[in-house]
Amino acid sequence: MTVSQFHPYLSPEAYLEAEKSSLNKHEYIQGQIYAMSGASDAHVTITTNLIALLRNHVRGTSCRLYATDMKARVESLNIFYYPDILVTCDQRDIKFEYFKRYPCLIIEVLSPSTEAFDRGDKFIDYQELETFQEYVLISQTRQRVDCFRRNAEGRWVLYSYKANQELQLISLDFACSLTDIYEDVSFAQT
Repeated sequence: MTVSQFHPYLSPEAYLEAEKSSLNKHEYIQGQIYAMSGASDAHVTITTNLIALLRNHVRGTSCRLYATDMKARVESLNIFYYPDILVTCDQRDIKFEYFKRYPCLIIEVLSPSTEAFDRGDKFIDYQELETFQEYVLISQTRQRVDCFRRNAEGRWVLYSYKANQELQLISLDFACSLTDIYEDVSFAQT
C-alpha cells in the first residue's frame, strides 16, 4: 500500500466519488488515499475458496457476503479499507451501496507487504466497529489461519489453526477444514 501523490487530502465524500470511476482501488485513511497492489495466485485462490464456502453457508440468511471490492468504513476514525472478505448480518448496512459499517466478520489473506499492517494498525482500527466479532488472517505461504474473536468481556482472543484442523467461525456458526481453504494452492518449497 503506497500513498497517492495526486491527492494530498480528500474528504470522505470526494474519495467515495473518485473511487467509483477509479481503475485502481485505494484505501482511505484520514484524508489520505493509498493505492492497493495486485494479488498473487495463492491470495486469489484462497479468497475464492472462502467465498464459495461462505456464500453457500449464508445463503437464505439475513447475512451478506462481500469480497475484495466492498469497503469497510470505520467512521469514528475516518477510514475506508478493502478487506478480502467482509460479512455483515446487520440490516442497517442495506442502505450503504459502496461501503459497509456493521460487519461481524472480516477476513484478510496476508501478503508479505501488508502482513504487519493487517496484524497491527488495521486490526486496531477494525476494533472500533461496534458489530465486529471475528478477524481472520490467512497465510498464503503455509497452512496457517489466525482467528481473533471478541469474547463476552470485549477482549480479543487468538485461535490459531494449522494443517488439517477445522476453522471455526462463531459469528456465522460456520466450520470448514483448512484443506478446503487451501484447495489448489501450491506452496513454494524451501
